[in-house]
Amino acid sequence: MSLNMNRNEREAFLADVHVGVISIPREGRAPLTAPIWYSYEPGGEVLVGMGRDSLKGRLISEGVVISLCAQDENPPYKYVTVEGPVISVTETDSERDTRPMAIRYLGKELGNQYADQSVSEGNIQVRIKPEVWLTVDYGKL
Repeated sequence: MSLNMNRNEREAFLADVHVGVISIPREGRAPLTAPIWYSYEPGGEVLVGMGRDSLKGRLISEGVVISLCAQDENPPYKYVTVEGPVISVTETDSERDTRPMAIRYLGKELGNQYADQSVSEGNIQVRIKPEVWLTVDYGKL
């Protein structure tokens, strides 16, 4: 029996709220791996935000192939990993980017408070095109 998720299962799982773990290549060292908020709608790109001057932001550029893993830490364990190129890096807009992401992760009240206090200047929005999917759902055992 396969533990792999089908397309609908994997896209629905990735679209749910999970803290993602992103891995970005860097020359002469192991990839940078860090937790990150992300958003995804089935059939679309993965969106992540970060500070332009952060280590993540300095390593990101269009064309760089990165991976992002989302997991469920509760049994039965599940995970989805996507690999793909960065297709755009743009300046973050507070209302378009920061507020919806904060509400996704913190709920409406805390998300709005976070967005109201957050400074989007110097932050970037990164779009990743999922090309390779790796999945496991131990609930299929």
